[in-house]
Amino acid sequence: MARGPAGAAAVLGPLLWGCALALQGGMLYPRESPSRERKELDGLWSFRADFSDNRRQGFEQQWYRTPLRESGPTLDMPVPSSFNDVGQDGRLRSFVGWVWYEREVTLPQRWTQDLGTRVVLRIGSAHYYAIVWVNGVHVAEHEGGHLPFEADVSKLVQSGPLSSCRITIAINNTLTPHTLPPGTILYQKDTSKYPKGYFVQNTHFDFFNYAGLHRPVLLYTTPTIYIDDITITTGMDQNTGLVNYKVFVQGSEHFQLEVRLLDEEGKVVAQGTGDQGQLQVPSAYLWWPYLMHEHPAYLYSLEVRLTAQTEAGPVSDFYALPVGIRTVAVTENQFLINGKPFYFHGVNKHEDADIRGKGFDWPLLVKDFNLLRWLGANSFRTSHYPYAEEVMQLCDRYGIVVIDESPGVGIVLTQSYSNVSLQHHLEVMEELVRRDKNHPAVVMWSVANEPASYLKPAGYYFKTLIAHTKDLDPSRPVTFVTNSNYEADLGAPYVDVICVNSYYSWYQDYGHMEVIQLQLATQFEKWYRTYQKPIIQSEYGAETIAGFHQDPPLMFSEEYQKGLLEQYHLVLDQKRKEYVVGELIWNFADFMTDQSPQRAMGNKKGIFTRQRQPKGAAFLLRERYWKLANETRYHGSAVKSQCVGNSPFTF
Repeated sequence: MARGPAGAAAVLGPLLWGCALALQGGMLYPRESPSRERKELDGLWSFRADFSDNRRQGFEQQWYRTPLRESGPTLDMPVPSSFNDVGQDGRLRSFVGWVWYEREVTLPQRWTQDLGTRVVLRIGSAHYYAIVWVNGVHVAEHEGGHLPFEADVSKLVQSGPLSSCRITIAINNTLTPHTLPPGTILYQKDTSKYPKGYFVQNTHFDFFNYAGLHRPVLLYTTPTIYIDDITITTGMDQNTGLVNYKVFVQGSEHFQLEVRLLDEEGKVVAQGTGDQGQLQVPSAYLWWPYLMHEHPAYLYSLEVRLTAQTEAGPVSDFYALPVGIRTVAVTENQFLINGKPFYFHGVNKHEDADIRGKGFDWPLLVKDFNLLRWLGANSFRTSHYPYAEEVMQLCDRYGIVVIDESPGVGIVLTQSYSNVSLQHHLEVMEELVRRDKNHPAVVMWSVANEPASYLKPAGYYFKTLIAHTKDLDPSRPVTFVTNSNYEADLGAPYVDVICVNSYYSWYQDYGHMEVIQLQLATQFEKWYRTYQKPIIQSEYGAETIAGFHQDPPLMFSEEYQKGLLEQYHLVLDQKRKEYVVGELIWNFADFMTDQSPQRAMGNKKGIFTRQRQPKGAAFLLRERYWKLANETRYHGSAVKSQCVGNSPFTF
């Protein structure tokens, strides 16, 4: 809860200045190379929340013009992390409005003196609207959390004898009917019950609205003539792998490009020149999912070298991109990877953990991947927003297949289907595809989760959104995740795969597991009869408090969670022989939600606790997933394989 003025516009403040600056250029991950350097800005930043009634004191007093400490008391805030759970000020946990971050950065001398060096500031994500200044000068604005944005700050850091720069970022976490995810501000006007101006942020999603700088922030360099973007698509012609590439260059129209594809031993297997072409790889090693092949997740390296001549002398740039050669296809009853049927047996996840909230954390990430491999999971969905780029990189390396989902969760208001909302959703999908298009682990885009797709505007909204996503990336299928009635779903005709969430004997028929098989079978049969498309059971599960036991099973006991899963599995085992192509448990681990009488310290549907300790259901799923892996594993290939260094997870 928070206090504020009588109107959501005042909470948003400068958000109403206008649209965010248009996102220009590519979004290559900032890798070091002979021509590129990077400077991590993780660590402690100065932090201040604007607790003023209108949340605009920071703008009225122009906090960005001078060091933040001069505006008033500041806190040390770790980046990356959510700001909500780090401190002991209870007002911060549910704060709605503007918060301010600041960091003084010492720059290498060459960055500030070499005019042939381009210096870029990159913010991994900021929830949800961000305004950025460098040395008091406005450099960027961005709408939407979860995805990176950046600004060229070369002129600012090279404008004089500077050895440091001051980076200020103001972030607003207010959600409106037109943001992703949407929300509303509810003002309580009864002054006999609430203070004047009292408001709360209402949402229609079941996870805590953590905010802050959740992903790494860094500075990196390129030459002034540089490789701006690379787009890769892959295919197969019998045993020959096909790598189609397109390279985009900024800074000059006169340059030369050399492209080489190296295998994991560093041997050049194909090469080309020019900004686009096709590399042919005889006897290619394919990128296979974990547990689908003896040696999964084979990655080549695409090396792109740029050279150009300028009046100041020669310029060169170098970028290396991991590449997995694989194909994806969908029939009316199968999902195919490399032409072979693939069955999703995996999880839904959240970026969520104690203290750090949604903040990126390497030890936690590696632990999660070790648990996924232990579980025998071959896939997960990024419910309900894009995850960090580093997560996608590990999926590529480990062979974990990803359904990559936008932040389109909680779209239940008619206003959220307006043209304003649609335009923002289209832009978010552009940013998501631009960032993740080259990851072989990403096999499908999900544009939304459980929208009110029965509302009249939903048909046009999703038809437009899905068509646009397919235009952006024709190489992957598109879905959204539904739980609405199959006859009333106005968006389902446009998806390639039906993803259905259902919670039989949990949100209805409480405690009556005997009805699950009939209801689940009916669900599958009706959806398939209507749309003739493959189906994924994209969510199912039950809330379980670790250590609670009851026999006969009662809701919230570990026995009830296991019993419910077993009832689902009986039907899934029948339908996967026909047209069901996957099952994703809700959820991988317990996670935090808003406070309510229905949630005891968050959502407890995880098969692991929030601290990543297994409940009984984890062992049940482990037995099932390894059994499924042994049944569906592809034995043998016309394409040769080998044991590779980055894929040790054979079985």
